[in-house]
Amino acid sequence: MDFGLSERARDHLGRLQDFMASHVYPAEPVYAAQRAELRAAGREHHVPRVVEDLKVEARKRGLWNLFLPDSDDPAHGLSVADYASLAEITGRSPELAPEALNCAAPDTGNMEVLHLFGTPEQKEKWLTPLLNGEIRSAFAMTEPDVASSDAKNISTSIVRDGDHYMINGRKWWITGSADPRCKIMIVMGKTDPDGHPYRQQSMVLVPMDTPGVEVVRPLPVFGYQDQHGHCEITFTDVRVPVENLVGEEGGGFAIAQARLGPGRIHHCMRALGVAERALELMCERALSREAFGGPLAKQGVVQQQIAEARMAIDQARLLTLRTAWLIDEQGAQAARSEVAAIKVIAPRVALGVVDTAIQVHGGAGVSDVTPLAAMWAGLRTLRIVDGPDEVHVRSVARAELGKYTGK
Repeated sequence: MDFGLSERARDHLGRLQDFMASHVYPAEPVYAAQRAELRAAGREHHVPRVVEDLKVEARKRGLWNLFLPDSDDPAHGLSVADYASLAEITGRSPELAPEALNCAAPDTGNMEVLHLFGTPEQKEKWLTPLLNGEIRSAFAMTEPDVASSDAKNISTSIVRDGDHYMINGRKWWITGSADPRCKIMIVMGKTDPDGHPYRQQSMVLVPMDTPGVEVVRPLPVFGYQDQHGHCEITFTDVRVPVENLVGEEGGGFAIAQARLGPGRIHHCMRALGVAERALELMCERALSREAFGGPLAKQGVVQQQIAEARMAIDQARLLTLRTAWLIDEQGAQAARSEVAAIKVIAPRVALGVVDTAIQVHGGAGVSDVTPLAAMWAGLRTLRIVDGPDEVHVRSVARAELGKYTGK
């Protein structure tokens, strides 16, 4: 088991670290100021100009679409494990870096789906502009009226009507759908309600401007409005041509599982990038802030907090890298239990580190003086996104018990 980066990945890592230092970190206050201007102008979900500037610079540096596995793009040849370390670096500036590299969710998962299951026409119309960073996309699965952690519950109706599908239903937490650049959704719903539980669902491509699609509202997360928006959307007699079917009828559940495997590596490593930056902030605060006759860093309880954070991050990283290595060696199917485990461990660890960093910062930690409060909100949400912790714990338990029961 070798977690060492390939020569090409080391080259990317060096260029990415330089890009972060020279462009991304300095752009963070610019991004905040431009978002404030847009918000004041009633354009909450429009992209700040600095993001597009960063995309131009990243592409110029060859830091573009790095999430694609090597079989898809020999130009960069990165394995899942190679990309994992790059994803961690982008997690240090989650609002800017992933999108600057065209490696932001949900576009990455949607591009992988279109690459694996899309028709040549679908790829030309939607995949190419996504790969070029010209448009954004959304993935519409979660619904407010059912427990969507069990994807078999999805109730949005997709009914064949001649040469079209008719879609009716209600979705929410549809990330990216408030952004004016979002042009296409992959929508999951039921085409065969009476079929086998794992063959009832299908996925179809639905352009955002299709009649009957209504973005009801963007939903805040702990009071924060994401620039791209997490929206509630209704579908009322929405008609799309049958050519918009992704893969085959009844293949939606399998496609969803294929989409989520490597994507969870990305989420987890970015979460650890957030944790690393929070730990840095904690250490800097502890060394610079004085209380009871000396710096906080001299207090035993603070030293223990810092040490526990360091050890927890390193353990979570090793588990995530091992999972990435296993996907590279044996495929995502063979790493199902490990993928479930990291989806619990990495956000939990990162959230704990950020929470401790907030504690060390005191009142500054819960304000907008530091990024810690926003980090906490994002990481707490990640314990629900892509399935809540409890679902993944259940998967790990079933895999472990299966060693004894043979099931």
